[in-house]
Amino acid sequence: MNSTERPDRTAERSAAADPVRDRPMTTDEIRAAYADQADRLYRFDFADRLLAGRYRRRQFGDAEGRVLDVACGTGTNFPYLPASVDLVGVDVSPEMLAKAGDRLDGLALDGTLRRMDAQDLEFPDDSFDTVISALSTCTFPDPVAALREMERVCDPDGRILLVEHGRSDVGPVARFQEWREDAHYASAGCRWTQEPLAVAAEAGLSVREAETSFLGMITTIEARPE
Repeated sequence: MNSTERPDRTAERSAAADPVRDRPMTTDEIRAAYADQADRLYRFDFADRLLAGRYRRRQFGDAEGRVLDVACGTGTNFPYLPASVDLVGVDVSPEMLAKAGDRLDGLALDGTLRRMDAQDLEFPDDSFDTVISALSTCTFPDPVAALREMERVCDPDGRILLVEHGRSDVGPVARFQEWREDAHYASAGCRWTQEPLAVAAEAGLSVREAETSFLGMITTIEARPE
């Protein structure tokens, strides 16, 4: 499904409807939350491979050149990247970056890791050929600012590749997400019911291709810098 096939859904559920938009966690709170989760996420990586591995492989398997992985976490995207890329991974959590370093050491990738806020990337404009991120906009205090930073540091001829999650297209699943959204955000700092394409539109990204999968909960996006 491309991005032009569901304009009504995107328009109706705008980023402004985000139930936690007016009270997001701070960057420090997000950092603290993931300090507690880094080891568990790393140890249970097999679950991510089963649920999201196919989407990461399809979206990031042809990344090229100098690649920035924003909010790289424990390095979950790294195994799906071509060995030829020059990788830079950034995350706000030092505990996550430590696990990402362990993963990087076991791969045939040339990469470096830096602690950095996705909403204020410390790179010059047009620094990367490809910018990737997965399951991240749901956690950023200001996801629009983070996406605009991804666009800023991406070369004009480059690509921004995202794998995101949000509200299901299936009524009972969506209602369960809505019922649990506040509790889930409080415990994990994750917006279960976000609309990834609405957030991308608010950020002004030029979306070239988008697909939804897994009961409408997974959205893959390819965007080009303006």
